[in-house]
Amino acid sequence: MNQTSQTPSDTSHGSRLDTLWLVGALLVVVGAIFVFYRYQSDLNAAIRAVVMIAGIGIGAFLVYQARVGKTTWDYVRGARVELRKTVWPTKQEAVQTTLMIAVVVLIMAVFLWGLDAALLKGVKLLTGRAS
Repeated sequence: MNQTSQTPSDTSHGSRLDTLWLVGALLVVVGAIFVFYRYQSDLNAAIRAVVMIAGIGIGAFLVYQARVGKTTWDYVRGARVELRKTVWPTKQEAVQTTLMIAVVVLIMAVFLWGLDAALLKGVKLLTGRAS
């Protein structure tokens, strides 16, 4: 039975590297936001937008290098696969379901209104305020 075990220094090294990736990503995105707002009067809006988009893109790339980024990306890919498996209702089914829900809501509204009126009348009778 051949098992590979990681020493605490191996896992902490990976964790430190992940932290560096995430801090770097944060600094790049914050820097792009700073440039966008700081040079509002000096730079053209298109240039500032390109800087912002590039900063977000570089930040996303840096986050992907960390373990949490890869895990998140795997989750998103899995969600997209599951979304493709979804069977969406036809227009007729959607309309019928919506109408059924509207009817049930209307019936419940009338029922609750009647129950509220009956309870109000009962409370008025019990407290002697009935007119």
